[in-house]
Amino acid sequence: MKTVVFGTGDFARIAEVYLRSDSEHDVVAFTVHEEHAEASEFRGLPLVPFEALEDRYPPGEFAVFVAIGFSRVNQARRQVYDACKARGYELVSYVSPKAMRSPETEIGDNCFVFEANVVQPFVRIGNDVILWSGNHVGHDATIGDHCFVASHAVISGNVTIGESCFVGVNATIRDGVTIAADCVIGAGAIIMKDTKPGEVYAAPGTELFPKKSWELTNF
Repeated sequence: MKTVVFGTGDFARIAEVYLRSDSEHDVVAFTVHEEHAEASEFRGLPLVPFEALEDRYPPGEFAVFVAIGFSRVNQARRQVYDACKARGYELVSYVSPKAMRSPETEIGDNCFVFEANVVQPFVRIGNDVILWSGNHVGHDATIGDHCFVASHAVISGNVTIGESCFVGVNATIRDGVTIAADCVIGAGAIIMKDTKPGEVYAAPGTELFPKKSWELTNF
C-alpha cells in the first residue's frame, strides 16, 4: 500500500525507515500542517501540506500513518488520526517481524509495534497505539485507543489500560490492574492497584551520591 507519513519529527523519521525496510507499505511522501511545512521535501520525499493532501494523494489510492509521539498525552496524535479518518483515509499499522506477537492478538489501525515486544495470547490492542521496543504485554491484557507505551514496560496479564494513557520506560503494572483513561505512568513507576482518570504517577529519581567517581574506594 502506498503510504504517506504524517510528521517530520523523530518518530516520523524512524517510522519511515521501518516501513521502508521490512513492511509491505511503500512510503511515498510526508505531510504536516501547512504552518509547519517549511520545505517541499523531507528525507528525499515530497512534503505536502496536510490541508491539501487529497489533491495529490487522495484517499482510496493512498493510506496514511500518523507518526506523532505522546505530545499532550497523545492528544496531538489523536486529533490528526481523527482528521484522517474523517477524510476517508485508511490508516496503516506496522508490527515488526522481530516482535513476538501471538496469532490471537487483536490490533487496531495506526498502531506501531517495534522490535522485541512480547505480546502474549488474547491481548487486545486498540487503534492508534504505539509500543516502543522491548515491552512485555501479558495475556488477556487490553490497551485502549491512542496510548503510548515506551520501552521495557511490563504490562501484566489481565491488565486494562484506558484510552490516551502514557506508560513510561521500565514501568510495571501488576496483573489484573485497571489503568483509567488519560493517566501518565512515569518511568520506573510500579502500579499495584487501579487508578483514576487523569492521574499521574512519578517514581522518585536516583539520588546523587556525595562523592566524585575518582573518590570511590573498592570500586
